Amino acid sequence: MAVWFSANMANIIIIVLLALVIGLGIRRIIRNKKAGRTSCGCGCSSCSACAGCKEKLENRKEIR
Repeated sequence: MAVWFSANMANIIIIVLLALVIGLGIRRIIRNKKAGRTSCGCGCSSCSACAGCKEKLENRKEIR
């Protein structure tokens, strides 16, 4: 068992690091969802072309 473990140490470390990064990403997504934050920054809970996002897009187009 010790021989197998030492032979696969690099793979084990990489897998643990990847699992950690993925776990932290999922944790951040869950925390943001509970806090009511969205990826677009408008603050609405269901951001599928809501009025707040449409206004932001229109304002950006007018400024340019």
